[in-house]
Amino acid sequence: MQNQENPWTTLSSTELYDNPWINLTEHKVINPSGGNGIYGVVSFKNYAIGIIPYDTEGNIWLVGQYRYATNSYSWEIPEGGGPLNIDPIKSAQRELLEETGLKAENWELLQEMYLSNSVTTEKALIYLATGLSQHEAEPEETEQLSIKKIPFEEALQMVFNGEITDAITITALYRLKLLLISK
Repeated sequence: MQNQENPWTTLSSTELYDNPWINLTEHKVINPSGGNGIYGVVSFKNYAIGIIPYDTEGNIWLVGQYRYATNSYSWEIPEGGGPLNIDPIKSAQRELLEETGLKAENWELLQEMYLSNSVTTEKALIYLATGLSQHEAEPEETEQLSIKKIPFEEALQMVFNGEITDAITITALYRLKLLLISK
């Protein structure tokens, strides 16, 4: 892959909105064709962290919850935010315990990806967690969660059936499938 130089020129930047999780900035730009324009960027102050807990019997855990932004119920792997200044594995361990009550002995980074790189800086990190042990879940006050342990192949079927639509979860399941095929 070639490294390309940035063809955009930023003329000015104006912060339009800021809270503890996101920042929205509008940039006046000259685009790659030489035209004047604007570009809005949502900068995230956390990593998006996803964890696929996988046991020795081939099961995973899914978390169901109502998602405010999409006004819909969603089945997902355990997910949450991790501050950029903290080791992401620590955030993954915290999220897994909070949402499922699980702790894992082994952690493997499966995927790094940008979730919508045309308008946001949000970077997702997806981990495989194995060597699981059950403890007490510690959900946040904003979470009303349903948790289910299901065979991995059943979770994949949920993707095929359109029952799982979350990008991090879909990517995690496909990455795990590729990992299992290669072993």
